[in-house]
Parts: sequence; structure tokens; C-alpha cells
Amino acid sequence: MAGKLKYNRVLLKISGEALAGEAHRGLDFDIIGKVCDVIRRCVDDGLQVGVVVGGGNFWRGLKDGAEKMQRVRADHMGMLATVMNALAVADCLEQRGVKARVQTALDMPRIAEPFVRDKAVQHLEHGRVVIFGCGTGNPYFSTDTGAVLRAIEIGADAILLAKNVDGVYSADPVKDPTAIRYDEITFDEVLAKHLGVMDITATSLAMDNHMPVIVFALKDPENIYRVAAGEHIGTTVKED
Repeated sequence: MAGKLKYNRVLLKISGEALAGEAHRGLDFDIIGKVCDVIRRCVDDGLQVGVVVGGGNFWRGLKDGAEKMQRVRADHMGMLATVMNALAVADCLEQRGVKARVQTALDMPRIAEPFVRDKAVQHLEHGRVVIFGCGTGNPYFSTDTGAVLRAIEIGADAILLAKNVDGVYSADPVKDPTAIRYDEITFDEVLAKHLGVMDITATSLAMDNHMPVIVFALKDPENIYRVAAGEHIGTTVKED
């Protein structure tokens, strides 16, 4: 483990919307570039990094397809959106000299490797960033659940959940100015209070497999490195 960093291996989850910037759709390569600059610093300091990117900047299956098309097809479109984001992030990383591999839960052999747990770990151990596309590969599951699943499979020390908000709040801070941000909170409390950290499936999966989740704002991409170094920013969700 690198002396500067707290963790040896992490799973970084980034929402697709975060990569779109103020346009809220498509890709903002200035933002992606800043994120990749920080990932490069992490890798240079010895951190093994897996990445899951959402697809909401192109298509959200449940939201965009609701009552307009069959749910399974809508979710498959969302999986394809995550692959577009994964390819964009991989390209930006490689422009910065960081070796990257895209692995997908659905077979796309001409553009990405299929997800194979042992191969993913091998890449990580050789200093390559592995970007996982297509979520779990199944409809009705979110990319948050996909991120938790991949984190468990690759033996990550923690999930770094980069969002548009700077932590977990007692209520929606946009709607309720009195909402309180937690420094730490348990999975049980998140579930009991119905807090919107991740969906219930993802939260339960992380809790059952003892996988801590650190929620922080991606507005400043340097937060990725700060969290990896053990700084107490955002909210840590863990067991009792």
C-alpha cells in the first residue's frame, strides 16, 4: 500500500450526470479531464482503481422510459449509455498515460472485454484502471447496485461514491435548508430513515458484505484523492 493513501484498492462510482457538467446531457470533457487527472495521481501513488460510471447523462432507463417503452428494453438502453461513458473515461485516462481497460457485463467483444473477475483483478494489480460498464448486466438493477457488486467481487477496501451533493443529509438539502449533513451514519440508519444515498438493493448489498461507502461531492475532483488519502470529507456509511 502506498504510504500517502489510506486504501489499497477502491471502487469509484461516478454518476453520468456529473460528467455532463452544467449542460446536464452529453459529455463535458473538461470535467472528465479533471477527474482523470486525479485518478492518475491516485494510480501514481499506488492506488488500484476500479470505476463504475452511470448513464444518466444519456439515458436513465426507469426515468426516461417510464410508461413509454418496455422496462427491460429501457434498461438495456441505460446499459449502453454507461458503456459510452466508460469508453470516454478510458480514452481520457489513456491520453494521460494511464492504462485503462473497459469491461462490460454484456458481451461487446469488438469494443470492450467481457467482465471476468480474475482478469479485472489482474489488471488492477498491474496498475491499470478498470472501468466496468453495463451495471450488473440485468434490468431492474441500478448502477449503484452494479458498483457495490463489482466492489465486492474485486475485493475493494471501500466504495468512493462521487455525487452532486457533498454527503448524506437528513433530508433533501435543496428542498429543506434545515437538513443536517452526517459525518458518519450506519447502513441501518440509512435504510430506516429512507435516506437517498443509494437504492435499497445497493445499500443492503453493501451492508451484508461489510463494504464501507464514502459519499462526497465531485464538484471538486480533488476530493477523490482526499478521500483516498483518508481525509474526513463527505459522509462515511458503515456498519454499527
